[in-house]
Amino acid sequence: MGKLYIVPTPIGNLEDITLRAIRMLKEVDLILAEDTRTSGKLLHHYNIDTPMQSHHMHNEHKTVEGIIRRLQSGENVALISDAGTPAISDPGFLLTRACVENNIEVDCLPGATAFVPALVNSGLPNDKFVFEGFLPVKKGRQTRLTLLAEEPRTIIFYESPHKLVKTLSHFETYFGAERLVSVSRELSKMYEETIRGTVKEVLQHYTDTPPKGEIVIVVAGKK
Repeated sequence: MGKLYIVPTPIGNLEDITLRAIRMLKEVDLILAEDTRTSGKLLHHYNIDTPMQSHHMHNEHKTVEGIIRRLQSGENVALISDAGTPAISDPGFLLTRACVENNIEVDCLPGATAFVPALVNSGLPNDKFVFEGFLPVKKGRQTRLTLLAEEPRTIIFYESPHKLVKTLSHFETYFGAERLVSVSRELSKMYEETIRGTVKEVLQHYTDTPPKGEIVIVVAGKK
């Protein structure tokens, strides 16, 4: 019986990968990559020539069965995403669950996850927090925000740059203009920045300066 390795990859800076992660990616029989072109750059940088197979949200339901068979035949497989830890707002849960159901060992390596540095450098309480990932785009968004408006713990969201202003405006409506918020973008990259303030202040900043890059929003809980 083989083993599934969940291997985090850098969220920006290629140096943010562990020595163990590099070794495992070289030793396994197959690497499952969210986007083989994106992951190919990382593998080339570290001289990793392990075969890759595409495994993403659009095909994971179809590929899981075949991967389980390969693991059962004795092959070791590594799962990576484009950036960060697989299964955290990325593909990975379905395969991990299938391995557990088939008594296949799963080993998740520690490594990069975007929301952790964003939470820590936000200056907001981080002893207790709620990770929400991406909000529903349409259906269920209003219901979710109404519920979270009463959440006393710090709340973490992922968001795309072209939707940030809209989401902050929704926060102003549901959480209030004076709720504290921290927006981190391009974490670990050259143009990394974190903007902190009230929802009103941060909304104004990004209305005046349209953002680029990957974004993590950290919102203070209700007092």
